[in-house]
Amino acid sequence: MKKETQKTVDNAEREGRISEYEGKKRRTLWRLLSNIRYQIPLASLAALLTVLTSLVTVIKPYILKLVIDQNLETDFPNIREIAWLSVFYFAVVLAGVLCDYFQHLTLAALGQRIMHRMRTRLFAHIQSMNMSFFDQNSSGRLLTRINSDVESLSDLFSSIVIQFIKDVLLIVELMAAMLILDVHMALWAFLCIPVIVALTVVYRYLSRKNFIKLKAQLSHLNGFLAENITGMKMVQIYCREKKKNEEYREIGQEYYRLGIIELTLNSLSNPIMNMLSRLAIAYILMIFGPKVFGGTVLIGTLYAFVEYIQQLFDPISNLVEQFTSIQSALISGDRIYDIMDKTATLEDLDSGKELENFTGRIEFKNVWFAYVGENWVLKDVSFTVEPGQRVAFVGSTGSGKSTIISLLARFYDIQKGQILLDGVDIREYNLTSLRRAVSVVQQDVFMFTGDIDYNIRLNEDSITDEDIQEAIKTVNADSFINSLPEGSKTHVAERGAEFSAGQRQLIAFARAVAVKPAVLVLDEATASIDTETEAALSKAMETVSNQHTTITIAHRLATIVGYDLICVLDHGRIVERGCHSELMRRGGRYAELYEMSLTSEMKRS
Repeated sequence: MKKETQKTVDNAEREGRISEYEGKKRRTLWRLLSNIRYQIPLASLAALLTVLTSLVTVIKPYILKLVIDQNLETDFPNIREIAWLSVFYFAVVLAGVLCDYFQHLTLAALGQRIMHRMRTRLFAHIQSMNMSFFDQNSSGRLLTRINSDVESLSDLFSSIVIQFIKDVLLIVELMAAMLILDVHMALWAFLCIPVIVALTVVYRYLSRKNFIKLKAQLSHLNGFLAENITGMKMVQIYCREKKKNEEYREIGQEYYRLGIIELTLNSLSNPIMNMLSRLAIAYILMIFGPKVFGGTVLIGTLYAFVEYIQQLFDPISNLVEQFTSIQSALISGDRIYDIMDKTATLEDLDSGKELENFTGRIEFKNVWFAYVGENWVLKDVSFTVEPGQRVAFVGSTGSGKSTIISLLARFYDIQKGQILLDGVDIREYNLTSLRRAVSVVQQDVFMFTGDIDYNIRLNEDSITDEDIQEAIKTVNADSFINSLPEGSKTHVAERGAEFSAGQRQLIAFARAVAVKPAVLVLDEATASIDTETEAALSKAMETVSNQHTTITIAHRLATIVGYDLICVLDHGRIVERGCHSELMRRGGRYAELYEMSLTSEMKRS
């Protein structure tokens, strides 16, 4: 019953997408085509080659008509004229081959340049989004936009646009040539066009409807893969491989079904067009063939008409086939512009004043914050951190500790109250200088593919090799890094899988220290490391905290005993504050949490 309900919801969403895409497709098409203006020279060259190629197609049958009617069907053929027409025919064919070859090269270059620009702009736009955007969009969905959807546009620029122009131009030229040769015969040949138009309308409707479903299912498939590959360790820990395989098989089966429908629709276009072209040739021969013997129709003209009809159906058939590719491009383009048009979640990294000479004084004044609606995570929170102080936030899971860090780095904006840095509202500073001044070490450390130096520097040119070595020594990571075969040049695989949690944490700590921030934030940074590494980190934290304001989200309360200020959070409110000894004397929530932490530590030991 649940699956049926979900299927009904999915179908309703898909139908909604169909009507939505239908309304946007014209605007999306023009927006996509506007990208050509950045490659005017290549586009102009491709258009010129297209015109020349289409002219070659029209000229070839006419040359053969001249050979037949003016020479082969006469009693005294002009051998010299036949020879010249033959040479001219060969020259036209050669010119057509060369134009076609250079056209393909030009279009490939055009498509790749436009795709590179669009992919780069899309990635830059996504990187400029705030955290709420990433909360609402899965990694699989975004990967589909950057890779699959952008790749779908490649054919639009590298072949479809120019090929579409070429086909339309060729149809017009062929119809004009047929009318010039024989108006009566041309009108009979054009009788099949209404049938083609009707079939095309039906084909477009069926293809568009199925293709939107196909793209939605592909996005679902990619999202499932990205999520499960990232969480493979969890899948194996709980032995869910078989269940995940079944889920993937169901999603893949639906994608397979929609793909078969798409292939079936695509495979019908060529046979139908071939049948119609043969039908048109048949009734033209039936009606006008006998007139050749009566002398009212020249045999060369009839031959040229048969050639023109065959050539007329080729571009028509191409246009029908291109509807699928055009539909794919429009849907993919709409999905890309759906992200590009999101400005509400766009971060402005450069506007505002620079955060210079920041002393490290932080003040939260009556701060209220909710991720969604009025489901408040922080409720009227106020506290002050003085320069050089060590402050810790403790509390049960979901009390709002990590949210304070996210607000301090301005990953989210608050709904009520103020956050002040050196007495100035945090929203007045530009984000780049703000985030340089606040370094965060998280519990779940993310490492990039590269080497240790790269993971500490992160492409920041102002950080020298000496700064990196100094940061490594400061956090007591030099002993473990120097023991590696290549030291800080040791390769780091994806997500740092070959290092332990403690080693990754030390590298992350060095990364935070290397930028020389005014405020150092530790978000439960010692929660998942061993006792020896924790001792090394604690020693490093003592050294670092003498130079920085330090804020810690504490899981092991024994690590914050000597802190200047401890704030206890409960359901989004600060219920207690003070140093360790004061809070223990009160015997309140902190004392309760501390006793629980000690008990947990004793059991762990």
